[in-house]
Amino acid sequence: MLNKVPAITFAFWVIKLLSTTVGETGADYLAVNVGLGTAVTTGMTAALLVAALLLQLSRDRYVPVAYWLTVVLLSVVGTQITDILTDDLHVSLYASTAVFAALLAAVFFAWYRNEGTLDINAIDNRRRELFYWAAILVTFALGTAAGDLATEALGLGFRVGVLVFGGLIAAICIAWRLGANVVLAFWLAYILTRPLGASLGDLLAQSREYGGLGVGTVVTSAVFLTVIAGLVLAASLPPRRAR
Repeated sequence: MLNKVPAITFAFWVIKLLSTTVGETGADYLAVNVGLGTAVTTGMTAALLVAALLLQLSRDRYVPVAYWLTVVLLSVVGTQITDILTDDLHVSLYASTAVFAALLAAVFFAWYRNEGTLDINAIDNRRRELFYWAAILVTFALGTAAGDLATEALGLGFRVGVLVFGGLIAAICIAWRLGANVVLAFWLAYILTRPLGASLGDLLAQSREYGGLGVGTVVTSAVFLTVIAGLVLAASLPPRRAR
């Protein structure tokens, strides 16, 4: 089996950030605007996620459409898991952030203990791929909880949240350039893109009354999904042969 994760390029990070934003705005649109509620939205998107994940697992190499469809649906489901804990079960954001952080550490520990590496350039067998997707799901749930904790519970607001999480990612990028461990830098940046995307999504979608720009969840989700589809389509096209 060939490596089933795309090359870590600028386009990778753009799609990842946009998919996290769609996870935030898309979940809000289905649960609130459409009126499905948190439980129905979670059940419906979880069923779609299972189908996408089975499609992804059935491939023997990286297929852009299958891979990024799974990521987008994981983003929505990860958001809904945190929202259920916070809104329906009234679990503190401090507690959920701590629990998801511990759970992610446990996934990484089991992954490293069994495979000896957390390098995503080596997702080339079934067990590593399952560890990889488990880690991705937890990063989305953790990022949602941490983002809500920062912007809501701690009162930073959406604009400051975008600046803070964007600044942290920039600092990680600088540290990587200066020689920091590449695997550690990747996973830290990957986790932080979730609260950055959530803050960006809320900033664009929420009304001005709540500190947003009032663009709305429909427009934000539609525009970002269109950009994601365009980038994934471009990645799916065969490369031009040199003359």
